[in-house]
Amino acid sequence: MSPVIRVIVADDQAVVREGLAALLELTEDITVTGSAAHGGEVLELLDRVACDVVLMDLRMPVLDGIAATARITTEHPDVAVLVLTTYADRESVTSALAAGARGYLTKDSGRAAIAAAIRSATSGQSTFDAAVSRRLVSALAADPPTRAADPTQDGLTAREQQVLGYIGDGLANAEIAALLVVSPATVKTHINNAFAKIGATTRTEAARYAFRAGLSTP
Repeated sequence: MSPVIRVIVADDQAVVREGLAALLELTEDITVTGSAAHGGEVLELLDRVACDVVLMDLRMPVLDGIAATARITTEHPDVAVLVLTTYADRESVTSALAAGARGYLTKDSGRAAIAAAIRSATSGQSTFDAAVSRRLVSALAADPPTRAADPTQDGLTAREQQVLGYIGDGLANAEIAALLVVSPATVKTHINNAFAKIGATTRTEAARYAFRAGLSTP
């Protein structure tokens, strides 16, 4: 059995905090060890309770989610921050990631998606929902490319290109597996092979490659 993931929920609205905590407690491998109304309370909790992932809102009083994320990244490097917010504008997304957030979801996400993102965060992987992924790739696309994005020259198979396109569209491994009618393990193999061929180490880099190669549209 997998170890239980310990989560702190941070949101300035009590009904949201309580609702998220109740939903997450229904998930067998996740437990909520604390809740906070602002970033300052999160930092206080981290000194007192065990935590693997902070589920962080952005717009909060006293200490907002961006500032709190930056503090957590520096002071508690073993704790992953996963943003869950209403806002998916480019500035919010890029500021959160620059502060060290491991992933970024909007509050339209369901319990299964949030739980999957929490699991990914504990294993060092980044997760973005589709809307956030498109905004992020659009922002990155304005930067000069560090290498050409040529699927043929890079030796990508048709299936690997397809998988990269889905990553560029912001889909999670389970969603890609369902679309391709294969197992998540097979999708992971395709991703590992594709990452090795294009020199990517994160899903964000892969999404940027997919956009530049015309495999996805932000």
